[in-house]
Amino acid sequence: MEIKKTVSLCPTCLKPVPAEVYEKDGKIFIKKTCPEHGEFNNTYWGSSDLYGKLEKFTPLIKPADNPQVEKNGGCPNNCGICEQHESTTVLGLIDVTNRCNLRCPICFANAAASKSLYEPTFDEIKEMLQNLRNIEPRGCPAIQFAGGEPTVRKDLPELIKLAIDLGFSHTQIATNGIRLAKKEGYAKELRETGLNTVYLQFDGVTEEPYLVARNKNLLSVKLEAIEKCREAGLGIVLVPTLVKGINDDQVGDILRFAMNNIDIIHGVNFQPVSFSGRTPHEEVEEQRITIPDFINLVDEQTDHDIVPDDFYPPSFVQPISRFAGALQGSEPPVYLNCHEHCGVGTYAFLQGDEVIPVTRFIDVEKLMDLLNKYTDELEEGGFGKQKRVIAKAIKNVPNVVDSDKTPDILNMKKILLDIFKERSYESVGEFHKHALLVSCMHFMDPFNFDADRVRKCIIHYAVPDGRIIPFCTMNSIYRSEIEKEFSTPLKSKLLQYNDKTSKEE
Repeated sequence: MEIKKTVSLCPTCLKPVPAEVYEKDGKIFIKKTCPEHGEFNNTYWGSSDLYGKLEKFTPLIKPADNPQVEKNGGCPNNCGICEQHESTTVLGLIDVTNRCNLRCPICFANAAASKSLYEPTFDEIKEMLQNLRNIEPRGCPAIQFAGGEPTVRKDLPELIKLAIDLGFSHTQIATNGIRLAKKEGYAKELRETGLNTVYLQFDGVTEEPYLVARNKNLLSVKLEAIEKCREAGLGIVLVPTLVKGINDDQVGDILRFAMNNIDIIHGVNFQPVSFSGRTPHEEVEEQRITIPDFINLVDEQTDHDIVPDDFYPPSFVQPISRFAGALQGSEPPVYLNCHEHCGVGTYAFLQGDEVIPVTRFIDVEKLMDLLNKYTDELEEGGFGKQKRVIAKAIKNVPNVVDSDKTPDILNMKKILLDIFKERSYESVGEFHKHALLVSCMHFMDPFNFDADRVRKCIIHYAVPDGRIIPFCTMNSIYRSEIEKEFSTPLKSKLLQYNDKTSKEE
């Protein structure tokens, strides 16, 4: 049964082609035909039921007022972001280098393999950061420095400080953790500079996943990096790249590890591996892990402590942003309005040995319905409207909480009352201090590429030519040409330095 028409990519030549998303045998597929390379038929989502459930959380359309490029031939041509884009940038990414102290076979960027160096200058990065902040009506609030391995740049602390000076409220780095573990005082230096979060590559709790996916046993290094971050008070999000047959049997173990270190680990963001166009078609289908597959793995490997109904897409929490904006009489700084099929998440709490998802003690759908209702009333306006709406919220919102099932560490009704009555951000922090965010973002590749999802992307790369490019088009289409244009030949001495550093660390 056909669900929709869209635009996808030919996995061989990467040219846009018409595509059809359809349902068959309880799953969702995407098929397309390239005039030159033939037909491709691939899994899009592992469950049509979950696909349908999430469809009701279609995100708001909140585009940038000042797109960087004009549309040219339709999405995904001329990305950068164009006037067809339906969201704005929530998390900006900048690859500060393609150098790395590892040689991972599943990585996007590899200076050693390409024999070229992509490493924007400090001033170029400053301009890219400013481009992200110049987005209207709301400048990008969060930045992630990535690569390659961003910690091989000696000026990374200065880049973090620069981002803060330019107005970013959240800074994070995507790192393998080697330098955090091995360079004494480095985690503390980054924390004191203003870094908020370490987005730590973490593929499992045993040696095997690292030996296969990273060509090196890194488990002890990961544990050492976590300890150094704990000493520095630097928060961590674990980022497992999920590969079938490599670490998909460790989902539950990774979550238990995170729960047992919840004092410093604030979330686990699983990312099913994306496939380049060079991957044989049959291997893609054998190895594909979709979001429903991930949710089922969580269900099975947590002994049903966290079940499929506990998960919602990021767009589910839009009513919180709407309500906050209506109270302030202005647009909120963040709308999580990415496509409803881009990712899922839930919050979980640990009480003794018991894992308690937030959905066990809060009727989250009723809460969002109430917030939407009160937002509509605020937007209608009228004398004394805000006081009356807040009074209703104070009276009714705590009723969505089941006190008997709430973890002992939380006084959830008080937290909600403080938020609505006092507008206390400390109460929001109290909730997050005890919560573990369990999430999955399934970034697209040329096989399952869907232009509808791209137009609602909220995670964007800033690049040296001034463009701001959605994550999945950057890594599926544009990365190689951008790195080629802005790279220089990699000097053999620098390559030897990288190898030496990798061995030392």
